[in-house]
Amino acid sequence: MSVAFIVYVVVIVVPYLRRKPRPVGDPAEFEWHFIVPCLDEEAVIGDTVRYLRATFGTAHVWVVDDDSADRTAQVVQDLCRREDAPDPYLHLVRRRRPEARTGKGDALNAAYRALIEWNGKHIPTDRTIVAVVDADGRPAADCLEVCAASHLFGDAGIGAVQLDVWMSNRDTPPAYRSWWRRKFGMKLAQLQDLEFRTAIAAIQNSRGYTGTISMGGNGQFTRLSALDSIAGPDERPWRGSLLEDFELGVHLLTAGWRTGFTTDSHVSQEGLYSLRRFLTQRTRWGQGTMQCGRYLRRIWDSPHLSTLGAAEMMYYLAQPWMQLIGSLLYPVPFLVLLATTAGDPVRVWEWFTDGAWILFAIYGSFGLAPFVIWGPVYQVRCLRSWNLLRGIGMGFAYAAYIYTFYITSWRAVLRLIRRRNGWAKTRRNTELDTGSEAAAPRVASGTG
Repeated sequence: MSVAFIVYVVVIVVPYLRRKPRPVGDPAEFEWHFIVPCLDEEAVIGDTVRYLRATFGTAHVWVVDDDSADRTAQVVQDLCRREDAPDPYLHLVRRRRPEARTGKGDALNAAYRALIEWNGKHIPTDRTIVAVVDADGRPAADCLEVCAASHLFGDAGIGAVQLDVWMSNRDTPPAYRSWWRRKFGMKLAQLQDLEFRTAIAAIQNSRGYTGTISMGGNGQFTRLSALDSIAGPDERPWRGSLLEDFELGVHLLTAGWRTGFTTDSHVSQEGLYSLRRFLTQRTRWGQGTMQCGRYLRRIWDSPHLSTLGAAEMMYYLAQPWMQLIGSLLYPVPFLVLLATTAGDPVRVWEWFTDGAWILFAIYGSFGLAPFVIWGPVYQVRCLRSWNLLRGIGMGFAYAAYIYTFYITSWRAVLRLIRRRNGWAKTRRNTELDTGSEAAAPRVASGTG
């Protein structure tokens, strides 16, 4: 299994490293709409709206206020009045409880229905592109022309495109008084940047061959006609899973649409400094993946997915469960070895020095190499630096980072057992933990 995994990593690394930028298209051929779901985003939403309006002048921005307790809606309303005149490209969709605060998918569905009502029948839905951006998201200025390329939305069969994701604060230390916490927080943000820009990007690139490119929660672009095709009579393209982005991709792919991914442009978002918040976020992702297991039959039966594509998607859905099994099985040999050593340490030492150490070296190499390799790749490919020693160090840190997923898989399954399927929302870095030493003011988080 270790050999197979190493072969898999090599298979996805090589195309990722060989990939070259592709020609762009003309964004004027499409109409663009950005949806920004918000819950208590007063601290960031103003800057985000101003960025989107200044960078993409002819694109519409739809801000969904999910019954925020702060001034999120007021900030957007003030921006709507541009020089005492309404901004025709900025729209505010307000939700109220009990319908509000039921998850990001429901907020996106509200924006979709508002867009449909506003759009009417005068704009061809196949030329209308809907993008989902987090409240702190910053799509690159060239993203529209990249998405309009002939191999992406220029191809009528492409229903959705996912941008590469970068961490905007990867080199910005958090405002903690403790030197150790500042170092740890920045390293955690850098590891998230490494994960998205190398391992996840390589996996997405490889999915181009299986036809199973998945969507992300930030930088997700979808053709309006594709959303219409899966919305159903309730007008709900997003179906309520905690992993609403992957769920959307499942429905698009099984409906016959193709999806695309590009590293020619990107969307930036804030990486998490807090390990606790990181574990909360990844627990939600793991639980969402488990929830999407209900689509296994749909994937298996779909005539639009190849056998290889269906196998890839089922492998992805099985990962949290495989991590649970692995966390139980992997310690068994070490526990046996520990018990044997306690009973006869001399015999075990002789066995180890007589050549058994080679087994440990091989086991360690095979267990670490598939993760450590991404450190040097990140250093050279993303940072444009040939400091390979630092890259190897990042690789070992990434291996430790990956092992946190064993923790989040158990947390996810416990939430399922306890029927805690609500939206466990991750707070922003600027919102203080209890007892935090951060100097930043307390604000609330986004729905991302």
